[in-house]
Amino acid sequence: MLKKHYSKEYVSKAKGISKSNIRKWVDFYTTFGRIGLLPRINQNYSIDFKLKVLKIIKNESLSLRASCLRFNIPDQAIIVKWKKDFANFGIEGLQPKQRGRPISMSDYKRKKHKSAKPLTREEELLKENERLRCENELLKKLQALIQARRNPKP
Repeated sequence: MLKKHYSKEYVSKAKGISKSNIRKWVDFYTTFGRIGLLPRINQNYSIDFKLKVLKIIKNESLSLRASCLRFNIPDQAIIVKWKKDFANFGIEGLQPKQRGRPISMSDYKRKKHKSAKPLTREEELLKENERLRCENELLKKLQALIQARRNPKP
């Protein structure tokens, strides 16, 4: 685009990409070169950096686009989130949050609790009887499903 002197509007229509994205990519390319176009995954910013960015934006009345370009931040939404978190929670809002899936429940529910005394013969038989009942019910339901598939109702 830059070497062939195509306009941003032309490239936008030809490739089906929004003009704002093309403008952002061109700005990052002219400022940082090819490195500015590389994807930045899971970038972590320190609290000091976030505060510095927010203070400079306020003091110099920078736009979000200009501040992203100045501090090499890939998206304006990142700064908007920092502003919102800082306004709502102060410096604590800028603390890094835990990412990813929450830690699963502790294993105490999954472990089978063994009692101190062994089961009596009668208790073992009752437990076995209950297990066999459940297995029998499951097999009956499975058989009913198979039968329903073979003979669908018209």
